[in-house]
Amino acid sequence: MTDVRLPRTLRRRIPVRQILCLLPLALVAVVAVRHWSVLVDGFHHLATAKWPWLLAAGAATCLTWVAAAVTRQGALVERLPKCRLLATQFAAGAANHLLPTGLGASAVNLRFMAVCGVPLTRSSAALALYLLAEAIARTGLLLALLIAFPDALRPDKLIPDAAVGPLLIAAGAAACVALAVLLLVRRLRTALSTFLRTALGEARSVHTRPARALALWGGSFSFPILQAAGLVAVSLALGLPVSPLHIVVAYLAATVAVALIPTPGGIGSVEAALIVALVAAGGPAAVATAVVLAYRIITVWLPLLPGALTLGALVRLKMI
Repeated sequence: MTDVRLPRTLRRRIPVRQILCLLPLALVAVVAVRHWSVLVDGFHHLATAKWPWLLAAGAATCLTWVAAAVTRQGALVERLPKCRLLATQFAAGAANHLLPTGLGASAVNLRFMAVCGVPLTRSSAALALYLLAEAIARTGLLLALLIAFPDALRPDKLIPDAAVGPLLIAAGAAACVALAVLLLVRRLRTALSTFLRTALGEARSVHTRPARALALWGGSFSFPILQAAGLVAVSLALGLPVSPLHIVVAYLAATVAVALIPTPGGIGSVEAALIVALVAAGGPAAVATAVVLAYRIITVWLPLLPGALTLGALVRLKMI
């Protein structure tokens, strides 16, 4: 057969990488337009706040990326390049606010570890270990503080009595459905058991190295503490009449509760949960709303565009 070659213009590939570089910026624009009123209100409250405390909140936010990078390294035996790891966490934060909760950051970090030569099974195990350690640390801190300070929240304002029953029924039904699917689908059961063996092996390997274990758990506990410290700083900047300790408890309670709601970066659900939690801690609703809007501007909206640009640059440089 005769080899017929297409013209060069027709043989050009679609510039997928260039499209991926621009995609985060397009998503930022879409999200910003959808939440324009929230942005306007948040910047209005920032203009009336005490700037030293806002700078402290910004510093705490920057340190959360360092804590995330330390935790990611602690979850994996292989040494990752430090600067690229930190830049990846900054970019992953932007991806996390543009995709359903956790998916953006997970995809970015999986791709980063793949470029660094880590097999998919082990990078997935490291990701699962990271998520598990972060969840244990956040929930453990919340339970410890609630035991030590049982009056930090007002449960009657946090969860109405009428909602407790439906919540328990929904959680039980979800657990039963997941168990039934797992028991009935053999292929899924086999894949899950294989993954669990790999994950347990990775966890054992990490915990036989004191430096890795310290990084994993130190970063896991530091991350929510730094996030809560940022909220405390914004509360002090706007004069919220709630003690810093109670604000920390309110923050942990709100983020634990909202973790199961799959909205992009928790946008919308996190604001609502934080306002309810701050009111449950004793704060006036109007001031609590102002604090939450200002806090989300600092932690989400201000880093969003630089994070998206960093993500695009990492894609273009083939680092992820």
